[in-house]
Amino acid sequence: MVDHAERLADRVWQRFDRKERLIRYAVLLSTLTLVVWALRDIDIFWPWVWDAPDQIAGLAGRMWPPSPDGFANIVSALLETVHIATLATFLTIFLALPVAYIAAQNTTPNRACLWFGRFILVSSRSVNTIIWALLFVAIFGPGVLAGILAIVFRSIGFIGKLMGEAIEEIDRRPVEAMEATGASKAKVIAYAIVPQVMPAFFAIVILRWDINIRESTVLGLVGAGGIGVILQGAIDTFAWPTVATILLAIIVLVLIGEAVTSLLRRKVL
Repeated sequence: MVDHAERLADRVWQRFDRKERLIRYAVLLSTLTLVVWALRDIDIFWPWVWDAPDQIAGLAGRMWPPSPDGFANIVSALLETVHIATLATFLTIFLALPVAYIAAQNTTPNRACLWFGRFILVSSRSVNTIIWALLFVAIFGPGVLAGILAIVFRSIGFIGKLMGEAIEEIDRRPVEAMEATGASKAKVIAYAIVPQVMPAFFAIVILRWDINIRESTVLGLVGAGGIGVILQGAIDTFAWPTVATILLAIIVLVLIGEAVTSLLRRKVL
């Protein structure tokens, strides 16, 4: 008994046993192998990497001080950017909510509608906003319309998926009670489902509007309107002080958008 007690006293506590440590080492080794393999396949011109700090310093020197030239045009483009994000978010609501309804397991009419709704959500989220913008610029030409449609098609997947998950998490008892009284589908949705998902709906829409403001600032780089058009023009003409002014304006816009969304969340939720 004494020897057994001494052996127990001599043991050192370890967070993981031998099997768990071997698994962790194997995962770490596999991760490092994948990273090395990926770096080997990526064609990196390392002299440019080592020269990057000097290039950054030189570019910062050419940007400073920011130029106030064309400030009125920059403000106008910023307002256009906000309008693109706001209108796109508003249009997305009417398109995403029906998709969310059929993509939720507890409200979809049948399995075919379920998978069709989820196909729309996956397709929307799989394609980046810039890719959508390139497609719509090719269809409708450069301008605000292409930017609005690009954000709409991207936002459908975001709002639709989160709203579908919110619908799936509702309490079924109010729905079943109204169905037992013979209420129509429209009344069940209006009085049993909508009140339960309204807090999630406002939170999701506010969040997506904030994201859309950020995304709409770069749409002009592919000709889809907004501040990005002026930014691309300034970069192409090497007007670096103007580029600095535009970048500062974008940062200010994003900060204002963040403040507005925080205020809306406190007021609504």
